[in-house]
Amino acid sequence: MNIRLNNNSEEISSGTLTVNELLKYKNFTFKMLVIKINGTLVKKTDYDTTMIREGDDVHVLHLISGG
Repeated sequence: MNIRLNNNSEEISSGTLTVNELLKYKNFTFKMLVIKINGTLVKKTDYDTTMIREGDDVHVLHLISGG
């Protein structure tokens, strides 16, 4: 499967993945993430059920806070 991940082409051996599977596959372990697929925000509660498919444009943003 080919997707765009953070503006880069990615070849993934699986046909489809959930958001959580992609995060594990790419080793995204940061606690505060924002995920968008094709411009649509994905709620954290939906990471296990939202599917990423061929040609999707996925953005994984790390939120950083400080003071």
